Amino acid sequence: MSKENQPFMRQIKSFVKREGRLTVGQEKALDELWPIYGLEIKQGLIDSDNKVLEIGFGNGKSLVSMAAAEPEQAFIGIEVHRPGVGALLMGLQEQQLHNMCVYQEDGLEVLEHCLKDNSLARVQLFFPDPWPKKKHHKRRIVQQRFIDLVVQKLQPGGILYMATDWQPYAEHMLAIMEQQTLFNNCAGANNFSDKPAYRPTTKFETRGQKLGHGVWDLLYEKVET
Repeated sequence: MSKENQPFMRQIKSFVKREGRLTVGQEKALDELWPIYGLEIKQGLIDSDNKVLEIGFGNGKSLVSMAAAEPEQAFIGIEVHRPGVGALLMGLQEQQLHNMCVYQEDGLEVLEHCLKDNSLARVQLFFPDPWPKKKHHKRRIVQQRFIDLVVQKLQPGGILYMATDWQPYAEHMLAIMEQQTLFNNCAGANNFSDKPAYRPTTKFETRGQKLGHGVWDLLYEKVET
């Protein structure tokens, strides 16, 4: 069967896009700051050399904090929800930060179409939707397609850093990553990592810890071939 005649295979999304209500500040930030920080997939490849990419930054507070702590480091943020993008843009403006660009797109599509191979210093995936019901596990972002794209885009020695507060998802992440021949577990085989100092503790995370919830960090280094 020729490529032209192959049936279209719809990719299962790891998110459900809900618009949500924008605050006045978020709406203003999107109107005024998107032309400064925003990028779209249709713009094609960007300079992604030695940049840190975060997929699904939520309200952006953690990522803005990291960008403020490392002004010499360039960041790329991806989030599909407009209120979160608006909140991050407000944070960038408040702290007068210019070391970040932002996509409101599907993270896998950005990885595939906008970032150069062997370029990223680190890919961050913090507290993604765990899709806890078994029938929804296929929606989890940490699947082989995601890992294949990440290893393609990371520079040799680059880091894939994932964190979750859902133990079954942590175990899923660990199991699938331990099968990868192009990654080394930074904490040693089959181990979770201690939280690095550079990852801020989020308000959501602190609340969960007070309720006795655990947090699992996984850091994997791309093998230099």
